[in-house]
Amino acid sequence: LTAISGRFGSLIADIPFTVIAVLIASLVECFLILPNHMAHSISVGDGVKWYDLPSHYFNKGFRWFRDTIFRRFIRLVITMRYVMLSGAIALLISQIVMIWSGAVSWRFINFPEQSSVTGNFAMVNSASREDTMAMMKLLQESVDEVAASYQTEHGKSPIDYVLTQVGGNTGRGLSGVENKSADLLGGINIELIDADLRPYSSYAFVADLQDQLKRHPLLETFSFRSWRGGPGGDSLDVQFYGKDAETLKSAAEDLKTAVARFPIVSAVEDDLSYDKEEMILELTPQGQVLGFTIDGLGAVLRGRLNGIEAATYPLGTRSAELRVELPENELSADFLERMQLRSPQGEYVPLADIVSVELKSGFSTVRRENGIRSVELKSGFSTVRRENGIRLISVTGDISEDDPVAANEVIEALENEILPEIASKRQVEWRLAGLAEEEDQFRTDAQTGLILCLTGIYLVLTWIFSSWTRPIIVMAIIPFGLIGTIWGHYIWDIPMSMFTVIGLLGMTGIIINDSIVLITTIDEY
Repeated sequence: LTAISGRFGSLIADIPFTVIAVLIASLVECFLILPNHMAHSISVGDGVKWYDLPSHYFNKGFRWFRDTIFRRFIRLVITMRYVMLSGAIALLISQIVMIWSGAVSWRFINFPEQSSVTGNFAMVNSASREDTMAMMKLLQESVDEVAASYQTEHGKSPIDYVLTQVGGNTGRGLSGVENKSADLLGGINIELIDADLRPYSSYAFVADLQDQLKRHPLLETFSFRSWRGGPGGDSLDVQFYGKDAETLKSAAEDLKTAVARFPIVSAVEDDLSYDKEEMILELTPQGQVLGFTIDGLGAVLRGRLNGIEAATYPLGTRSAELRVELPENELSADFLERMQLRSPQGEYVPLADIVSVELKSGFSTVRRENGIRSVELKSGFSTVRRENGIRLISVTGDISEDDPVAANEVIEALENEILPEIASKRQVEWRLAGLAEEEDQFRTDAQTGLILCLTGIYLVLTWIFSSWTRPIIVMAIIPFGLIGTIWGHYIWDIPMSMFTVIGLLGMTGIIINDSIVLITTIDEY
């Protein structure tokens, strides 16, 4: 178990170290304390004290059961050994079929049910605070309607209280809205009644709320999340890379549209939000004939808007600079329309005659893996910082844990249908991150731990039996431990999870103990 690394390795690290400490204490007990107790019991003699009577009668009954009923049963098992072995193998195969058929599902980690639900939304940049308030009213109306329908169906309102705010997000905020005006952000915090008082989960409530939500025309994005405890990233986390920001944004929108058909998926958002409108200036044929270049034009515009550094000089222990800037009253709204530029021939021509202008919504930030490329839009122009790495956009969301089979169907649809289709259409690359990535790491580490565990058991048995083949016979019982594991999950209707894997690793060593005792006893006889 100590071989499991990552966030979940740190979660379960206390288990193996605690067991190691207990085993060390057991060795001290066995070799130092237990012999002393046995010596005292031998010196007392065989007389039965009054306080030993319960143990005495139990042992008497146990010996009778062993020598009559159990002995006859074992004799029957040995006589019909091939039938018994075939039945055990058939039972093991039937349990494996239960996993393949989906009768026993898999869920990486079971998060405890929480009663808090948060919702956040962001408006487009052309909206106003009044539009944000209007969207908040629509959100409150949607919550009231869902609560009323739940009260009619279940006889009790699902909501304990609701808090709303305009001017920011609540809980886990939306991604990529750092540069948005606070007046364009809103959030709602919904506290449901205790989980023991309702037959539905917070994920079911969120799914119905998403379907019922009334959207304002200027709404850009919204997200509802059910709070959960425990480690791990988002259950849905897809990263697109390999193309320009516009193409990646289109791929993200395609993915959000594709997963919208699954009611168990919520809080779908990406971390590349739109920012202020930027002006894309391109030279016209006239501008090219006059000798203008796009690089020279950009340098002149940058100097007139931001000023230029004319000189620097020392000032004591520091340095000072002289900047030349246009007066503030010159930088008015019609600055570009009335700007005059000097051509290489010495003539002044209006900027509007030599460039064509295209208005386009830009992105507030462009994230890069192994580095960050940030884009800040100021007055329609952007300053770009580049580092090594690839341009990246993440689409995150929550997948309801109420139905593990349906959740697996969503993941399979993503991997086999949705993402390959988007990658082919947009010519982008993708990979699953978040909880899926951590699950792959956990499985890899668990396989390593299993190999180490089996190797250690084999070496110890080889030492005990002084044989290379007998340990294989003893260890052949290990796979049959799956029978009780899978059957127990099926009876209790609990999906197998990472804690099942941890239990199986521990069971691997425990299940062979009886076989060791059996083989050593046979050798003694």
